[in-house]
Amino acid sequence: MNFSEVFKLSSLLCKFSPDGKYLVWSLEQPEWHCKIDEGSAGLVASCWSPDGRHILNTTEFHLRITVWSLCTKSVSYIKYPKACLQGITFTRDGRYMALAERRDCKDYVSIFVCSDWQLLRHFDTDTQDLTGIEWAPNGCVLAVWDSCLEYKILLYSLDGRLLSAYSAYEWSLGIKSVAWSPSSQFLAVGSYDGKVRILNHVTWKMITEFGHPATINNPKIVVYKEAEKSPQLGLGCLSFPPPGAGAGPLPSSESKYEIASVPVSLQTLKPVTDRANPKIGIGMLAFSPDSYFLATRNDNIPNAVWVWDIQKLRLFAVLEQLSPVRTFQWDPQQPRLAICTGGSRLYLWSPAGCMSVQVPGEGDFAVLSLCWHLSGDSMALLSKDHVCLCFLETEASVSTACRQLGGHT
Repeated sequence: MNFSEVFKLSSLLCKFSPDGKYLVWSLEQPEWHCKIDEGSAGLVASCWSPDGRHILNTTEFHLRITVWSLCTKSVSYIKYPKACLQGITFTRDGRYMALAERRDCKDYVSIFVCSDWQLLRHFDTDTQDLTGIEWAPNGCVLAVWDSCLEYKILLYSLDGRLLSAYSAYEWSLGIKSVAWSPSSQFLAVGSYDGKVRILNHVTWKMITEFGHPATINNPKIVVYKEAEKSPQLGLGCLSFPPPGAGAGPLPSSESKYEIASVPVSLQTLKPVTDRANPKIGIGMLAFSPDSYFLATRNDNIPNAVWVWDIQKLRLFAVLEQLSPVRTFQWDPQQPRLAICTGGSRLYLWSPAGCMSVQVPGEGDFAVLSLCWHLSGDSMALLSKDHVCLCFLETEASVSTACRQLGGHT
């Protein structure tokens, strides 16, 4: 595993373009760069179009979205975008964009053709306060869900027809996260009650639900616990500095995974329920690219990542970190999960095992977020003010290393 030099960054605003050629600047032509200034309108969000030729900027107060062409330098404007957690989504083939809108105190969805940004469909949604929208990977169904105050998820066709509506319960905090499987066969809905419900694409009914108990009792479930251990220094490794030289830096601690014996009690967080956005429920979930696995995080068990076997509909593994998990993301080419906790380490899990990698650099490079390259051969690691690229070895190399270390690193 190799790392690039460190580049400056602000506000964690860094993403690969969909074609993998750009990271803010061109990876093929380092001298090429582009700067966009929205002027007095301000800027609160920015994203790439699927073709990598346009950038969509959302102005302050969500007054409009500006579409900038990097090829022709033309500009288009889209009005009434709604200020919500996930208000823009593109179909996987890049043909269509769905946008959540708020007009006259009512929620709407507009569907645009990405080639010329013309409006294709416009329809209202049966929501009190729309919070998010997400296309199925096949581009045939759009999932729309309400705020946490009402448990409701709606499925719409490309032409705006309501296909189905699902609600698990009432009179309690509802949906917190949503994710489609890459095959479009399953829709995972994470809720504030600490459960993930899996809906099927035929009837849109629930086929199973996954709970997240604080104690793991099943001996068939592999529980990896991160352990920190200072390196052992032998006398032969000691070196004495020349007279007048300052003391060198102390060796950094090492981290590895150990397989825990059941029963295993996971570290829990007591939520403050009288404040907004309590740290409870399923705050993060994502399917592996082959749809075989689902990774989840229960926010009141913040140090743990749960990996579920979707084929057998059961818990497969649990990883408990020393620090709360900030984010995780699947390799787009294989079932390999990257995890960061805000420290100077990167964590990788695959069915072969898991490993901890120290990110080199002067001082501690605190990895706050990460982003895979579409090839799966590298990823961008983001700290508060910097970004560096991590170039990975092949899966065969990682599997060999895991086997050499007894299935865990």
